[in-house]
Amino acid sequence: MRFLHTADWQLGMTRHFLNGEAQPRYSAARRAAVAALGPLAAEAGAEFVVVAGDVFEHNQLAPRDVSLSLEAMRGIGVPVYLLPGNHDPLDASSVYTSALFTAERPDNVVVLDRAGVHEVRPGLQLVAAPWSSKVPTTDLVGEVVDGLPADGVTRIVVGHGAVDILVPDKDRASLIRLDTLEQAIVRGAVHYVALGDKHSRLSVGNTGRIWYSGSPEVTNYDDIEPDPGNVLVVAVDEADPRRPVGVDAHRVGDWRFMSLRHAVDSSRDVADLDINLDLMPDKERTVIRLGLTGSLTVTDKAALDVCLDRYARLFAALIPWDKQTDIAVMPTDGEFDDLGIGGFAAAAVDELVATARSAGDDAEDARAALALLLRLTEGGAA
Repeated sequence: MRFLHTADWQLGMTRHFLNGEAQPRYSAARRAAVAALGPLAAEAGAEFVVVAGDVFEHNQLAPRDVSLSLEAMRGIGVPVYLLPGNHDPLDASSVYTSALFTAERPDNVVVLDRAGVHEVRPGLQLVAAPWSSKVPTTDLVGEVVDGLPADGVTRIVVGHGAVDILVPDKDRASLIRLDTLEQAIVRGAVHYVALGDKHSRLSVGNTGRIWYSGSPEVTNYDDIEPDPGNVLVVAVDEADPRRPVGVDAHRVGDWRFMSLRHAVDSSRDVADLDINLDLMPDKERTVIRLGLTGSLTVTDKAALDVCLDRYARLFAALIPWDKQTDIAVMPTDGEFDDLGIGGFAAAAVDELVATARSAGDDAEDARAALALLLRLTEGGAA
């Protein structure tokens, strides 16, 4: 028996830093990752799909987002089991009980809206732990696992949240206790645990049966979310009493959110940065968070600004990484001697240079003014 394990679709997600039309493209990519599950399920021979929480970004979605999301699920073609998570809990405002969702829900979409056992077919059960609020006060997964018998039924647990060994706050009441899961696996009551909440693919514990699938499309930078964009194909050998499990990751995501650090201490370093950014593929589907450190002349800083302005238009977003950025800008002797100006204008430039070299409050403004002057005199864009 094979099925697909996915989670954290968060359909309707927005990212404030995306440029112009990049946000609609990103939203479409998240739906496309869902639609890609249909061909993958057919290729893998999957009986069904489990979505381990956070199907939607929140419960107050635009009607268009709900309709497009349900249409994408319809196209998957096999049963799709949705678990409410912390983003879309089964509270009074739940999207899952809305008139629009109820009216347009495809026949192949099933909401795991009650805790406990859901029969997929004889001999195969899903054990669900849906969220009914954003702040549960107990280990929801532990509660549904407790007391399950080892009776030859194949059981897949579908849960959402943080496992206790992955977070420093061990006293949080809602943490999923790894020991509880592993005991249920050892006694043969549970055979696989499909988890959501972590947006990066991750195996938990030592059994090889407890997994976070991660989000099928990236949601955060690669230093935070190292392995997103995957769906897990899970195979369970039901002919073997031990129910051995195989897990294979398949990439369906197209976007990248990258954190880059680059030292810039000369015009050559600025040119190297330009080359590195130019060589990156799929700029329209790539977000760069850029940290820059170094010391530059006003001329080189102006060249850097021109470079960054260009790529900010080409990438889905090019964002300054403020915590990793520290550039000192200082005019050098003779840097403005060849501007071809004299008289009052030359005196004004000398005054700006002196201010830029000072430690006063106006130094940064003076450096910006000198950089703008260089760009204008060289024909660059203001």
